[in-house]
Amino acid sequence: MAGSKFVYVTFIRTTPEELWSAIVNPDFMRKYWFNIHFDTDWKLGSSWKMMFPDGRVADTGEIVEVEPAKRLVLKWRNEFRPELKAEGYSQCVFQIEPVGNATKLSITHTIDVENAKFIDAVSGGWPRILSNLKSLLETGEVMEI
Repeated sequence: MAGSKFVYVTFIRTTPEELWSAIVNPDFMRKYWFNIHFDTDWKLGSSWKMMFPDGRVADTGEIVEVEPAKRLVLKWRNEFRPELKAEGYSQCVFQIEPVGNATKLSITHTIDVENAKFIDAVSGGWPRILSNLKSLLETGEVMEI
C-alpha cells in the first residue's frame, strides 16, 4: 500500500466499556486531549469536528464505522494547517480489545500520501494524548506534558 501510516498500541488498566466512554465523552475527552473535544453524536455516517477551546475547528471528518467498546473508524482531515489540509482525508482506526485485567487500545492512522506531513504531525500528538488517557483512567490524573 502506498501512503503513510502511524500505529500506536497501549494497554490500559480499565474495561473496554470505560475506555469507550472516555473516547466518546466530550467532557472527559477535554481532560486528556488538552481541552480539545470532538463535536458529534458518534453515529455511523455522522460528521464530526474536533474543536479547540477557543471554538476554532481543528479537524473534521465522518464516522465510517462504530462498534461501541470494540472499534471506531474515522475519516479525518486537518482544517487549521493549510499544508496538512492539502494532503486530504486520512483514516483513523481505534481498536479496543480486552486483555486480562486490562484493555488493549490500538490506534492506526493512515493516509494515501507518501511521506505525509499529516502523519508526521499525528505521530507526535497521539503518544501524548494516549499517555494522558492511560494516566487519567488508571490514576485519575493527567500528566503535565
